[in-house]
Amino acid sequence: MKMLILICALAPLVTASALWAQLAAPNDAGVAMGHLHLHVQDVDAAKKFWIALGGTAENKLGANEVVQFPGVLVLLAKADPTGGAVGSIVNHVGFLVPNVQQSVAKWKEAGLTVEAGRTPQQAFVTTPDGLIRIEILENASQPQPIVFHHVHFYVGPGAQGGVEVIPEMQAWYAKMFGAKPGKSGQFDAADVPGVNLRFTKSDTATVPTKGRALDHIGFEVRDLEALCKKMEASGVKFDRPFTKRPDLGVSLAFVTDPWGTQIELTEGLTHW
Repeated sequence: MKMLILICALAPLVTASALWAQLAAPNDAGVAMGHLHLHVQDVDAAKKFWIALGGTAENKLGANEVVQFPGVLVLLAKADPTGGAVGSIVNHVGFLVPNVQQSVAKWKEAGLTVEAGRTPQQAFVTTPDGLIRIEILENASQPQPIVFHHVHFYVGPGAQGGVEVIPEMQAWYAKMFGAKPGKSGQFDAADVPGVNLRFTKSDTATVPTKGRALDHIGFEVRDLEALCKKMEASGVKFDRPFTKRPDLGVSLAFVTDPWGTQIELTEGLTHW
């Protein structure tokens, strides 16, 4: 486990705090999966849900609760989301467990809302507010009870992209964050340490993530300033430019991908 320092810029009213978490080592571009930032109306219910799913509660950060899993931090901010994850560019996220049916039985006993998947090795769990659907897949060889696995993007027609939208998305994440394009089962995908990015075309338009139940995803970056300069040289416009916080020993930036996914980039959440 690695010491984390979570900063106030991650969410309103968040203060610096030491956390333990298991984030993946970065790729050659210095990038790894970092966090999911969720907007929830009932923070206590959300926290209980994520703990029941298999996460570990960490220190409260200002007005936000934190639950950590191997590979990701889940930040819970009290807010009124403008809508669920379904309908936004990030349709859902996914986790791996060693045995789906055993996990399903445990979660049902705990009162979680669980749906069967297409096979016994797949299931879906829904958050208490019904706004985020989580895919559960099986990896019988993994030693941990639950591990973060994927972010699944659904991109709609029209202005969001034409026929080549999926290759464009793979190429953008590869160029910006060193993601490795490929396939994940039937899906076009790209891998960043700690997360499999999956891309699917939607027949209906999807909206940006900002303000939704899943407000943004976060990547942890080694040498964030250099990465931001590289992205700016490629024409990327930041929602919040590279900012140093020497008092906290961290740096951060915000950017939105061309299809509407808000992304927070941090340096200092973990020490590799």
